[in-house]
Amino acid sequence: MAHSPTDVTQLAAVDAARAARVLSEVRAATLSGGRAPVAPRPVIEQSWERVLRGGVDPDHDVRSGLLSREEVQRRRETTALRHVLPVLREGLLSVADIAHHIMVVADHEGRVLWREGNSSVLRRADGLGFELGADWRESVVGTNGVGTPAVVRRPVQVFASEHFQRSQTSWTCTGAPITDPRDGRLIGVVDISGPLETMHPATLAWVDTVAKLAEARLRELHLTSLERLRAVAAPVLARIAGRALVVDRDGWTAAVTGMPYTNRVALPKSLSPGRRWLPPLGLCAVESLAGGWLLRAADEPVPPGATRIVLDLTQPRRWSVTVSGGAGSWCHELSPRHAELLYLLALHRAGRSAAELAEDMFGDAGRTVTVRAEMSRVRRYLGAFLEHRPYRFGEDAEVGVLLPDDPRDLLPHSTAPAVARGRTSTGPS
Repeated sequence: MAHSPTDVTQLAAVDAARAARVLSEVRAATLSGGRAPVAPRPVIEQSWERVLRGGVDPDHDVRSGLLSREEVQRRRETTALRHVLPVLREGLLSVADIAHHIMVVADHEGRVLWREGNSSVLRRADGLGFELGADWRESVVGTNGVGTPAVVRRPVQVFASEHFQRSQTSWTCTGAPITDPRDGRLIGVVDISGPLETMHPATLAWVDTVAKLAEARLRELHLTSLERLRAVAAPVLARIAGRALVVDRDGWTAAVTGMPYTNRVALPKSLSPGRRWLPPLGLCAVESLAGGWLLRAADEPVPPGATRIVLDLTQPRRWSVTVSGGAGSWCHELSPRHAELLYLLALHRAGRSAAELAEDMFGDAGRTVTVRAEMSRVRRYLGAFLEHRPYRFGEDAEVGVLLPDDPRDLLPHSTAPAVARGRTSTGPS
């Protein structure tokens, strides 16, 4: 009897052993280039294609070394995940222990920072290398419940032989990404894992719900911290006659005076007090405040010098734009959508209208509202170097794009038609 991918998933809920046998046949046939009795689920098939292209061997479990205890502790103390651990524990651990699962929390680099749950399952996890400090990126250990959700940025359940590494095929994992609600950047992944027989289809929705609760907690903490900073900012700004604003350490605005409100200011990674060039404010006097910065805008001309803008798309999920000129240089990490937009503008130096960008990104020229909203956000940090009607880089800017060695790795999870076409060509440089 032939099974569709959906049938196999349903079968696993009632007969895990039989489903595992079917998936084992699928895996063996697919990885050997033969004809599989059933197609792998699309999310799994695409993952297998990525790791095969990356040279991961499905039969040899090769991992990079564990982080030291000191490094694990350092990462625990600096990651935003530490703020949501109580939410994750409350939502997952009690059920996980009863159901013979463990909860694993990894950072944005796939490094395991916390493991808790059923003691016997923890011991079995040790045998898989699922240990504190281990590297579970998809590009290192293949398709799994930590690395794959981090790549596709949505919850994924990996059952039995859907795992790429043979050593993991007696395991079931369900992971969900946790993103920063302020800008959508990946913070880490929470995963529920256990032996094959513990699989349940409802686990996917359960883990996803708890991950969203964690993100809601981060949003609440952010708003609370901005309220505290506003209390500090109010008397300071009341004494300033010119243009100024107070931002937190990440550049999120708490209060402004003498100028329109802007949601966020792109700050250099190592900001210090003094006179600094900050887009889109220009030259500013920077002063430290408790929990943030006071930025006083100085109405002076832009320092002379040619501007070079470099869009770096070489690192998965670590895309950035760097601006260099007479005032120095600064770098801003990009969300997936902004990486797409700036790539398209670099590709079309003459410019694109909102309708053309909508067609490039969605295959639908009518989605101009979405394009304009995203371009408005881009202009908050790159506005001094962008024109509109049509949208384009300024003529005086020298624009370069760093692309992946393999064209297929260009913004690999983008569904934009224009990006898909770019994967078959060399694109801008």
